[in-house]
Amino acid sequence: MRAIKRVLLTCDPAVKEILIAMNEKDNFIIEDLDDWHLVIKADEEFRVRRELEVELEKNTYSMEA
Repeated sequence: MRAIKRVLLTCDPAVKEILIAMNEKDNFIIEDLDDWHLVIKADEEFRVRRELEVELEKNTYSMEA
């Protein structure tokens, strides 16, 4: 038996879809609980949050010209 540290993420369904797409490249999701919650590997949390910020920035409108 091997224990894995886990983190419960709460997010909206749109962000969850981005996380599921990111998971296809690097497996970090342990369990998909419902529309608002995912359980991920604790040692992947920082990397996942950083990559998610990058993805969300791509979808953010900016007035800068």
